[in-house]
Amino acid sequence: MKRLTTAARYGLLRISALGLAAALLAGCGMSSLTSGIGGGVFGGSSSGTEIASVSEDQLLSAAKADYGTTGSSGVDLAHHCPRFAVSPRDHYVTIYEQGRVGDALAVMHRGEITKTARECQIANGRVTVKYGFSGRVLLGPRGQPGTVTLPVNVVVTDGQREKVAQDSMAVSVSVAVDRPIGYFSVVRTVSFEIPEGTRPAEYELLVGFDRNLPNAG
Repeated sequence: MKRLTTAARYGLLRISALGLAAALLAGCGMSSLTSGIGGGVFGGSSSGTEIASVSEDQLLSAAKADYGTTGSSGVDLAHHCPRFAVSPRDHYVTIYEQGRVGDALAVMHRGEITKTARECQIANGRVTVKYGFSGRVLLGPRGQPGTVTLPVNVVVTDGQREKVAQDSMAVSVSVAVDRPIGYFSVVRTVSFEIPEGTRPAEYELLVGFDRNLPNAG
């Protein structure tokens, strides 16, 4: 038989990869892609699992391994810090082709936040939290190889759930037909004042994707 040309091999690889992605999206349903909804197609633990070390390398390794450490030293080390959690509504975002939001076969890419970590310093009525999170981006059946950039917000709330601070950023991941899953990790710092008589543990940080995007679902 004649050898396949490079272009032909690439075409077959792309068709196979996109076919598998379409089957997963259509057969399993969109929620099955997210580890926080009863385990995803990649397996693993619940969304937003906290880990001990607040470093990009540790968070990135955790996202790739998708191991869980609930109840680990990560919680104990930050016992008096504000809680840091992944937003239950915005821990994932799916981008579709224009006019086809909700169609599993029209998914371009999907982002998930899966791991968190934090530590803090408290001095003179001010709390400084070093926080980190990590996750992944999946190339969908209608996605294009290249760099995917998704906006993320971190909101700080007090004991009455009033917003006292916010941090915004973007995560960028490269995906390709032969590498349809890309991983990201972020470590940043947010600082805010707390009134006398309140405790840092009464405050909470929530991280989530900004869904104010065209064709987001």
